[in-house]
Amino acid sequence: MNAAKRFKFLAQLKKDNPSPRTELEYSSTFELLISVILSAQATDVSVNKATKKLYMVANSPEKIFALGENNLRDYIKTIGLFNSKSKNIIKTCKILMENYKSAVPQTRAELEGLPGVGRKTANVILNTAFGEPTMAVDTHIFRISNRTNFAPGKTVLQVEKKLLKVISEEFILDAHHWLILHGRYVCTARKPKCSQCSVYDLCEFKGKAKLLN
Repeated sequence: MNAAKRFKFLAQLKKDNPSPRTELEYSSTFELLISVILSAQATDVSVNKATKKLYMVANSPEKIFALGENNLRDYIKTIGLFNSKSKNIIKTCKILMENYKSAVPQTRAELEGLPGVGRKTANVILNTAFGEPTMAVDTHIFRISNRTNFAPGKTVLQVEKKLLKVISEEFILDAHHWLILHGRYVCTARKPKCSQCSVYDLCEFKGKAKLLN
């Protein structure tokens, strides 16, 4: 996909959704961090159901650390990988209290130093909480980037670097959300809704004609 088509692609997604945001529910940067950690290999819907109850009783590093692993596990047991996530969250809360005065750090290196926080999670925090021009590539963005030929790559990191290179400054802060939401609701994995796609004419997926219904 050339630069002109990429511009039209993102301009259309912006027109469709001028103010995109994550579907995770949170009221602080710390809550966002915990929710993003929990969202690995889980849906935002399942995370929101769990955190709605959790954050009512514990929504700070001190309060979640005080719960302990076992009690925290009871709140998040409906989410995949809840055992390892509960351990990582408790460890993260301890680090935040001891090293950052309970605040969420604002650099990639510090974020990735927290248990349960990888590159994608760090990118989400940097972008959503701190307004950094990062691109968190999840399964939806990876699929769309390759399927539409917007920014093809064999690995998540390749796609991330290419997206950062080809997306212009005016779109970069919101592109993460536009692409995720488009992948979640329109350009789905098994049965993409091509007939409902506002960027169908710009898509370069070779088999798209067979998908149109």
